[in-house]
Amino acid sequence: MRRFAAAGLGLLIGSAGAFAQSGTPAPQDQQGKAPAANPADVNKDNQRKADEFVEAGQAINGPAGNPECVWLGRRVVSLMWRDDLDTAFRHLDLYDRFGCPGGHVQAAFRCLTRFGGQIDPKVAETLSSRIHACWINPGAQPQTAAASPAPASPATAGNAPPPAASPSPVPSPAPAPPAK
Repeated sequence: MRRFAAAGLGLLIGSAGAFAQSGTPAPQDQQGKAPAANPADVNKDNQRKADEFVEAGQAINGPAGNPECVWLGRRVVSLMWRDDLDTAFRHLDLYDRFGCPGGHVQAAFRCLTRFGGQIDPKVAETLSSRIHACWINPGAQPQTAAASPAPASPATAGNAPPPAASPSPVPSPAPAPPAK
């Protein structure tokens, strides 16, 4: 009798595991899948990418303008920006294997860091468009450079105290009356 009970219990446990694995997927599994993209949007995105490769090939002389160098190099810069250095170094090995110039990655990343304040982390297209612009022209400068404060005048250079501030238009509080 015990043998039948043990065999029945084993069969019950085994079938429960199989039943739990089969069946309809949970609602969260269905929500995690993105809806299929519109084919027109996919074609438009592919055309944009192809145009970027053509633009880079025309703007950059030498191997940094080759499509494989553009694709891998921009990817390395993006991964470095996101602090995924392990993956960036693996891509950099491929970049080097294709004979692409490592100095161009360095210059593009330097350019990207100059524009760091203008990149919205919530909008992925901001980062990718800035990486592409820096890949095409690594010497680009942010436009906000003209709005930076003027250099310090000789009077305030070094340890000299800054000039006295003009009196504020807000009156200071009246002194408290003497205590009795």
